[in-house]
Amino acid sequence: MKIAVLSRGPGLYSTRRLIEAGVERGAEMSLMDHLRCNIIIEQDHPQIYYHKKRVEDLDAIIPRIGASVTFYGASVITQFQMMGLYSPVSSQALLRSRNKLRSMQILSRNGIGLPNTVFTDYMQDTDQLIQVLGQPPWIIKLLEGTQGLGVVLAENQSAAQSVIEAFNKLKARIIVQEFISESAGKDLRVFIVGGKVVGAMKRQAASGFRSNLHRGGSATLVNLSEAEERTALKAAKVMGLDIAGVDILQSDRGPLVMEVNASPGLEGIEKATGVDIAGKIIEYIMEKMKEHVG
Repeated sequence: MKIAVLSRGPGLYSTRRLIEAGVERGAEMSLMDHLRCNIIIEQDHPQIYYHKKRVEDLDAIIPRIGASVTFYGASVITQFQMMGLYSPVSSQALLRSRNKLRSMQILSRNGIGLPNTVFTDYMQDTDQLIQVLGQPPWIIKLLEGTQGLGVVLAENQSAAQSVIEAFNKLKARIIVQEFISESAGKDLRVFIVGGKVVGAMKRQAASGFRSNLHRGGSATLVNLSEAEERTALKAAKVMGLDIAGVDILQSDRGPLVMEVNASPGLEGIEKATGVDIAGKIIEYIMEKMKEHVG
């Protein structure tokens, strides 16, 4: 079986682990920088060229697409799917998950708990909008932010107005959310592969409210409640993701989904849980390919 990891970072932990896990299980693994994939569009004959050679004989891809190159990365995934390759993350699922507003609309429509959120294309009526969320503080987020970047805590109305006005001047699209004080700088990352929870960790912010490990947060193994597991599984399913990292806040009204990540990192979850998550991903892909052949 031949599997390609679509990644721009050969030295990244997640990329290395996926390749190692594939080799350990007898797969022929390769690394492809998706930005160097050239898409050839012909009627009934989709092709991709990589380093001037036509890509042939692959069975599956594992997309590890960075947020800054989502559009082209999704186009590459689409092309591979048109060529008959299996991908645990479809191009549409990737695009949906990267659009915070769209993903929240999908989750909300399917009855999944979320922090109360306000969005407009251009927030001029700040007073009226954020009053819908109740008393401050409020969380202000860039729609395209990742790894805790582009997230600001506004302690009061004046601070919220200043931040929103600054983002407006930059023509940046934002959402404003209620602050879940009882989460106290903690959240859950639930890792899902093929409709099953394969690992879960609790992340604690080093300081402030952002618990992302890239921002200095710490992670520990956690046992999920039935409601938390059910919420995470449903969130991944409605987003159409076979592989997902679901971020959940523990609130007084139950689990609230913050984000469903289509390219969740492996380092934090593997170290916190001791589970070979990369191996679970490879094994799942191999099973899917057997079903396809059968």
